Amino acid sequence: MLAALLSGLVLPAVADQGASGAAAQVVSRERSISEWLLRMHEASRRRAYIGTLVVSSGGSMASARVWHVCDGEQQMERVESLTGTPRSTFRRNDEVVTFSPLSRVAVAEKREALGLFPHLLKTVDAAIEQHYSASPQGSERVAGFEADIVQLTPRDSLRFGYRIWSEKRTGLVVKLQTLDDQGRVLEQVAFSELQLDAPVSMDKLSRMMGNTEGYKVESPALVKTTPAAEGWRLVQEVPGFRAMSCYRRPTASGVDAVQWAFSDGLASVSVFIEAYDPRHHGQEGLQALGATHALVRRVMAGGTSWWLTLVGEVPAQTLQAFSQGLERTR
Repeated sequence: MLAALLSGLVLPAVADQGASGAAAQVVSRERSISEWLLRMHEASRRRAYIGTLVVSSGGSMASARVWHVCDGEQQMERVESLTGTPRSTFRRNDEVVTFSPLSRVAVAEKREALGLFPHLLKTVDAAIEQHYSASPQGSERVAGFEADIVQLTPRDSLRFGYRIWSEKRTGLVVKLQTLDDQGRVLEQVAFSELQLDAPVSMDKLSRMMGNTEGYKVESPALVKTTPAAEGWRLVQEVPGFRAMSCYRRPTASGVDAVQWAFSDGLASVSVFIEAYDPRHHGQEGLQALGATHALVRRVMAGGTSWWLTLVGEVPAQTLQAFSQGLERTR
């Protein structure tokens, strides 16, 4: 969710600012959900800002200081945790380095590209419109800025909804809520303080990101693979979700796990598959923290015991559907 807010949203413009609210809504509704979402994604490439983010989820709260700058196709961020364990994260496009001052460890890895809903551009437009609708919800002030509100409503029970506040002038997202099927807020991320068009130096952030002196640098080895090569397939697809990537990655037990990632363009699900080891794997079950659900279970397939971990900002039944659709092919 934090990565989702570190981006921008441009709402459809109303040519006549004196138009009535009803007329403005008519103009807004002329845009498709795909057009709204593409505007959200593109706006993340245009803004430089400094701000303080507050995340509320599952009764807990955390905050972080954020620096963000763009230079053509290159984006950089610095995120400093203000609560909990001290941690500094630097990100340049898909390159990420996380510094842990207490342990003196820096973890360098690759992650999804920056932006709101990073899988959006890999998803067929019509598929998104089949599963979500968009509607304007008026405006409010957030962090001292007037913001337009848009709500993305799912058309089925396999995904959550979103309510997004975007600063009127720039389109930067200043607040985002994830909603359950009753419209209740599961998770919220919002700026409590924000400086737009801030003088953020990309060169300075690059130097800080590369300064690992005094830190043990760890680089988890990710190996690109395919489900077929690993001996797995999804016999029953989950409506709207498409496979995005598949990697082998190391685990704490020392045995590689397969990570198979899916997205419907907005929501994402990761499926982790590894050989079952009673020394490292505990109790099966479902856990939830705000909008994030995690399902862990042991399964028998191909004469071998496997440990499945499914994680995503989706309802529990979506994870169940993925779990039940997996099949061993060898």
